[in-house]
Amino acid sequence: MRVVYNILFVFFFWLSAPWYFLKMWRRGNWRAGFGQRFALYGAEIRAMLGKRPVIWLHAVSVGEVGVCLQLLRALEPGLPAFQFVVSTTTSTGMGELRRRLPPHILAVYYPADFPGGVRRALNTIRPKAIILVEAELWPNLLWQAQDRGFPLFLVNARLSEKSFKNYGRFSILFRPIFQKFRAVGCQQASDAERLVSLGFRVEAVHTVGNMKFDAAQPDPRPGLDVLALLRQIGVRADAKVLVAGSTHAGEEAVLAEMLPRLRQRFPELFLVLVPRHFERAKEVGQELATRRVQFIYRSDVTRETSLPPNQLECLLVNSTGELKFFYEHATLVFVGKSLTAEGGQNPIEPAALGKAMIFGPNMQNFKAVAGAFLAEQAVLQVQDAAGLEQGIAALLADDQRRLEMGARALEVVKRNLGATDRTVRLIVERLQG
Repeated sequence: MRVVYNILFVFFFWLSAPWYFLKMWRRGNWRAGFGQRFALYGAEIRAMLGKRPVIWLHAVSVGEVGVCLQLLRALEPGLPAFQFVVSTTTSTGMGELRRRLPPHILAVYYPADFPGGVRRALNTIRPKAIILVEAELWPNLLWQAQDRGFPLFLVNARLSEKSFKNYGRFSILFRPIFQKFRAVGCQQASDAERLVSLGFRVEAVHTVGNMKFDAAQPDPRPGLDVLALLRQIGVRADAKVLVAGSTHAGEEAVLAEMLPRLRQRFPELFLVLVPRHFERAKEVGQELATRRVQFIYRSDVTRETSLPPNQLECLLVNSTGELKFFYEHATLVFVGKSLTAEGGQNPIEPAALGKAMIFGPNMQNFKAVAGAFLAEQAVLQVQDAAGLEQGIAALLADDQRRLEMGARALEVVKRNLGATDRTVRLIVERLQG
């Protein structure tokens, strides 16, 4: 089975390589750490390792990085003898790690799942345990880790209907791997049931809750001064700020189309547009310009910037790691990837700030979370672009309704805290045992 997998992996890797490298090039800064994607970590990284036993955590991208950082803060006191290494797959994830990780924790890129690359990675990092956050289970890493006797953990696990079917199709490959996991922390009972049916041992699978509720807690450390930035570009102090977070293709055009109509009713309305992938900023800017929306790129706002009031209608954020700071000052939040794309983005972050939210019909990746907010009338869900415009207008016109929705959303978050502590106990008990 390993031979068949590796032949197919090499074939499909090189078949998809042009698209993969184009994506990296569009995101920029692709050369930094490029060799690490093939487990070429270099002497400097090797020198930082080996002084203490290592625990390796892997967070795929930005969303998982937030969970991973939350887990690390709680895990370090319980395992003081260990050194921690965190890997990520994307350049945006790496940017977030470099910005937020303390200097004593090493951040590296996760290697492509070639047998030789995985072998080099394990020989370099030499982990005593590997903790995978949410998903991305690569067979060669799991095979080789199990061959060497490294305990494997999966935390904050969730399994969509699509992923469940895909793993089921390849059960002959994954079932023997899944049986060797030391422990799995699931977001909800339905995830646990699916994982057990795929081959994870019943005694290893535990329902602990969703760590994203803990990870979304406001950071007490100072961050971007959004109010000062908005004043620089002429946004009035009494403006209603609509923050569209983690938008995907098509959603920016919908928002740009409705913005002039909404501003006729709410002249003080200002749109903060934050695409999920910042490398799309040029494309999104063209969408705005075509519709004659007066906007400025976040990267063009410097200390010297000073624009007259009401000159602009929109700020297009082409940076990473700043969305939560804009959420803090939002009058209303639109959660992206929910209208013109499937999956949805994380609604917990604005909810933890007590913000009124609106999202579209497609929240498949956050089905349980979205359901919890909907059950408490803590969010407005719409079905199409017309419904989105009507919903935004209705909420902007009703201050009391927004306040009540935000308060209910915050209560949902508070009721779901504690998954991180439960996950830490799960890991520490098994490593110490």
